[in-house]
Amino acid sequence: MLIKTEKGRGELRPGNRTLGQRERALLLLADGQQSESKMAELFGVDGRPLLERLLTQGYLERRGPAREPRSGHPVPPPSAPPGQHGDAFTGTRSLATARMFLFDLSERLFAPRDKALAGRYREALREARDADAMLAVGRALIADVETLAGSERADGISERLAKLLPAGLLESAA
Repeated sequence: MLIKTEKGRGELRPGNRTLGQRERALLLLADGQQSESKMAELFGVDGRPLLERLLTQGYLERRGPAREPRSGHPVPPPSAPPGQHGDAFTGTRSLATARMFLFDLSERLFAPRDKALAGRYREALREARDADAMLAVGRALIADVETLAGSERADGISERLAKLLPAGLLESAA
């Protein structure tokens, strides 16, 4: 499992931006609860190199029995129920974490194909200052993902977003 070092915590303080958005998003997720492979998976093929760079530069450190096998697949904890699908999300649920996830998603999916659409989402996410605005941007982004990549991909993103948002937010907004 990865945790932030003092240098990593300092990077997340206001006025201390030396890293890019993707690196900062990984720092936000590094709470010692999620596996390295799950964190890397959020950033596609760039995930593992980003994590290694943050480790090498001293923003993150490994803690506990988190050394993962070379296959990149996490070893399930002994208490994990048989047949459990994937890791349970135990990280910090917040609008900030959800926003970073949506920023990254927009950049990875839309920027290479449609820079204007990526720019609109970038601006909408910057302006989304409350839960309702974040949900509206998230729903619109997921609808565009469904158009571009299909409903299965959109459903996976919806599930991940639901795990990042504060608990109960989706029920109260419905």
